[in-house]
Amino acid sequence: MFDSGFGGLTVARAVIDLMPHENIVYIGDTGRYPYGPRPQDEVRGFARQLAWSLVKDYDVKAVVVACNTASAAALDVLVNELPVPVIDVIHPGVDALLAATRTGRAAVIGTVGTIGSGAYQRALQQIAPDVALTAVACPGFVEFVERGQTHGEEITILAERLLAPVHDADVDALLLGCTHYPYLAEVISQVMGPDVTLVSSADATAASTMQGLAQLGLLRDAPGDGDHRFLSSGDISWFADLGGRLLGPELAHAAMWAPDERL
Repeated sequence: MFDSGFGGLTVARAVIDLMPHENIVYIGDTGRYPYGPRPQDEVRGFARQLAWSLVKDYDVKAVVVACNTASAAALDVLVNELPVPVIDVIHPGVDALLAATRTGRAAVIGTVGTIGSGAYQRALQQIAPDVALTAVACPGFVEFVERGQTHGEEITILAERLLAPVHDADVDALLLGCTHYPYLAEVISQVMGPDVTLVSSADATAASTMQGLAQLGLLRDAPGDGDHRFLSSGDISWFADLGGRLLGPELAHAAMWAPDERL
């Protein structure tokens, strides 16, 4: 699986907890984050480099695009190109949002790239056109998480400003449409209030991954825990330190990953 940085670790944690026997390779593209403000063509190129590296260099049996921005920009290309199954975070997230809303008024927040792509809006329209969806970009959230700052007055003030349109829409369910955002769930919940259910796509994506592997007969049938490898395109010590605090001790032996510029 891959992400622009640390956000996908929420998906990695859910996959490890749900399927402890599976071997996992995670690449965090911290050397080029954040993806949200970048043009979609550029993000698509990054996603192809990351996905093909997982296939060619690590012989993975499936690729999880654990990044909403990359899923929005490159999912169709990766599904058509890669010789292995590709699992995204958008469709499982939409399914979880629909299960959570009672009033039919729901919201999704994400990066500028994700919200601007319309990926969530289209996915919801295809399966539940009667649900009123409020989609709001939250620039700055990712940068706070990548700095390890998930609490405090500064992030609370930003959240109050960015989430005002969501609050005004009187929604009862809010999808955290970026894998970084669960780290800000406490602040977001405080701003939105107790009547709004927060939905993270991480658990839904892990369940979708297990279901997909099972249907294809690809689940690993072996005793003991799987091998978990974590790589970063940026500063390894920072990745291991902050990633370890966010996910756990699995990141203690993080290694370097470099993009193949030929892709």
